[in-house]
Amino acid sequence: MNRARQTADDDKVRLDKWLWAARFFKTRQLAHEALELGRVLVGGERVKGSRVAREGDVLLIRIERLQHHVTIVALATQRRPAREAQLLYSESEESVTAREHQLALQKAEHASYPYGEGRPTKKARREIGRMKDNW
Repeated sequence: MNRARQTADDDKVRLDKWLWAARFFKTRQLAHEALELGRVLVGGERVKGSRVAREGDVLLIRIERLQHHVTIVALATQRRPAREAQLLYSESEESVTAREHQLALQKAEHASYPYGEGRPTKKARREIGRMKDNW
């Protein structure tokens, strides 16, 4: 009797733990917070971190400005290497292309930022000090 119950519980994985094991977040706490803040949607709905992850669940994961549309393929409770973690989910082609496009936009935006001239010289620091004193 206990044996049957134990195997049934082994199949259950908390969603925050699965997100951590699949390497979307560095810690379970970050995964839990993302779920609580609505940055992870299951089937388009907000859920709690204690929700049981199931194979076939469709997730929308927003990390910073990037979105991942993934489907859970396998369950895991342990954090494994990245190659193994990628086998836990499948990502739609639209999601991959949209994310690559967003990354390209971010790189282009960053390239247009003006760079500073580096650390000020001793003379420039004196001038900055004089300017601050005159205020």
